[in-house]
Amino acid sequence: MANTRIVTIDLNFQGKTQAIASYLIRQGDAVVLVEAGPGSTLSALEAGLAKEGLSTRDLTHVLLTHIHLDHAGAAGWLSRQGAAVFVHPIGAPHLLNPEKLLASASRIYGDRMDQLWGEFLPVVESQIKVPKDAEEIAIGSLRFLPINTPGHAEHHYSYLFEDVCFSGDVGGVRIPGYMYLRAPMPPPELHFGRWRESLAKLKSLNVSRIAPTHFGIYDDARWHLDKLDATLAAMETWLETVMARGPSIEELRLAFTQWMEEESRQENLSADTIQAYSLSNPVGMSADGLMRYWKKVRSA
Repeated sequence: MANTRIVTIDLNFQGKTQAIASYLIRQGDAVVLVEAGPGSTLSALEAGLAKEGLSTRDLTHVLLTHIHLDHAGAAGWLSRQGAAVFVHPIGAPHLLNPEKLLASASRIYGDRMDQLWGEFLPVVESQIKVPKDAEEIAIGSLRFLPINTPGHAEHHYSYLFEDVCFSGDVGGVRIPGYMYLRAPMPPPELHFGRWRESLAKLKSLNVSRIAPTHFGIYDDARWHLDKLDATLAAMETWLETVMARGPSIEELRLAFTQWMEEESRQENLSADTIQAYSLSNPVGMSADGLMRYWKKVRSA
C-alpha cells in the first residue's frame, strides 16, 4: 500500500521557518492534525490549511504529543471549531483547566508569554479524547497508535502512523540540512532513564521514518534514535562532571551555553539553523531542566 500523504505545515514561529511543525493527514472525511502548535501561530496554520483547500473548521481530529505550549497551545481554540483533541491522560486535566500550566509557563516567560504563545483556551470538555497507551485510534480508514514515551515530559505520547513515528519532543530537535540533533530538556520532568527507555521502545517498533515537531520528516529513523541516545548519554556524562564542581544555576547555564556554541561551531551550523534551534529548544531552559533533574532525581 502506498504511503498516505503527510503535509508538513510550517507554523513560522516568531517569523522563523523550520522551528515548529504541524502535520496534516487527510483521507475521505477525516482531516487530522498532529500537533496544534501555539496560539500565536494560528494564522500560519490557517495559511497552511488554505493551501490544501481547507480551513480550521474542516479539521476533524487533533493529536497532541504533549501539552507544552509550542505543541498544544492552539488546541482549545481548535476544539471550539469542532476538532476532537487527543491527549495523554496526565495532560488531559491541564487542557480542561490550564491555570496551573499557564502559571508555570508565566514564571518562565514573564511578559513575553503573549508574544511567544498567544492565547491558550481550555479544550471543550466534550471534544477531549484520552486514549490509553498502545490503544489504536481509528479515524475513518486511518490508524494511529499512541505510545507512552516519557523522559522529556511525563504526559508524552509518540504516535505511530503507517511507517512514520510522530515523536513530539522525545525524538529530539533536528533542523533540516545537518546530521545533527539536540535533546530539549526543560524542567520539571526531564528524566534520562525514562527517556532512554522511551527511545528503546521506539527503536523496537522498527519505524522507517521519524517526524519530530521541530522539524520535518526524516527517512533515517534508526540513525536518528541512535544519535539521540548517544546525545543523551553525552549530556548526562557532561552533567556529572560539571555538577561535581557545585555550580550555581547561572554557572550551569553559562557552561551549557558554551558547550552548545562549541557544538554549533563543530557542526558548522548556519546562523539561520542556530536560530531555529534556539527558538525550538532554548539553551537556558535545558540548563534549568538539567539542574532540576540533578536535584530531584540524582541527589535524591
